[in-house]
Amino acid sequence: MTLDAIDRDIVFHLRRDGRLTNVELAKRVGLTPPPCLRRVKRLEEAGVISGYRAVIDPAAVGRGLEVLVDVEVHATDRKTFEEFEDIVAAYEEVTEFRRLFGRPDYFIRVAVADHAAYEDFLTRKLSGLPGVLRLTSHLTMKRIKGGL
Repeated sequence: MTLDAIDRDIVFHLRRDGRLTNVELAKRVGLTPPPCLRRVKRLEEAGVISGYRAVIDPAAVGRGLEVLVDVEVHATDRKTFEEFEDIVAAYEEVTEFRRLFGRPDYFIRVAVADHAAYEDFLTRKLSGLPGVLRLTSHLTMKRIKGGL
């Protein structure tokens, strides 16, 4: 799907505030509500807009410590990689999980209450998984710009 300037403007405004009413969104992008809604529906159907969500303050829900973890694995068989990915993806502490090209093999974003909770997560969950060679933790000092 090719996006024109109005489609890009719709996406821009919805990324900033997914709760905009269609009337307000239409005003911001210079359309009347019916064609604006048709464009939004088309963007949703094409998968450009894949969903809407609430942005939650991690500290408010007891997950104020964010740790970025680089993981290197020593396995070369698909079964070990798939098992590792299934297990890690199921952990509620994991807020982002990516397989990378090169080293490290994986990037994991973890949100926990505090240092003790992270130590528990690291020692009881991550470090004993099959194929794990090396874990490198990076504790977040300050978030400068958030993700999606």
